[in-house]
Amino acid sequence: MWFRNPFLRLSPLKEADLEISVDTFNDDPRPENKYINTGFYYIRSNSKTISLFHTWYSQKNNSTGKKEQDVLQDLNRGGLLQKLDLKVKFLETRYFSGFCQDSKDITAVTTMHANCCRNSKAKFRDLTTALRDWKQFKAAVFQHPEIIDRIGLDFKWTAHTECLNSWQ
Repeated sequence: MWFRNPFLRLSPLKEADLEISVDTFNDDPRPENKYINTGFYYIRSNSKTISLFHTWYSQKNNSTGKKEQDVLQDLNRGGLLQKLDLKVKFLETRYFSGFCQDSKDITAVTTMHANCCRNSKAKFRDLTTALRDWKQFKAAVFQHPEIIDRIGLDFKWTAHTECLNSWQ
């Protein structure tokens, strides 16, 4: 779900071939140590990214029972991103939030991905709750713009209980 324009958070000089969201953000620069997700990604079209998509989708079509995200993660862990010499930017969960790791900064969050959730019904319910939280934040800021910093510091997303319970 998009709260703000995500393109404003991408590399302004287009130096990355692939910019992709992650389940949890850490400062480790090694791609194989990231758990990427396909909730949001931006790809610059070039020979390296075309090769990535060709490999990714040919493997996806031969990987019964795996989702496209799982296949891409396997390729990442297997070193394909490095072999293709892709310049990858992993998007911070501060801006590209998800249910695995909520953004703690409501004043900066740009998108919300319903990751770490087992079924569509739970995703829909928890995204609906997140949208309600967002609307309440926006209404509070509209009524009291002078306290945006305090509202932002005090803000907490409602727990994603439907998604959490979807694993039981």
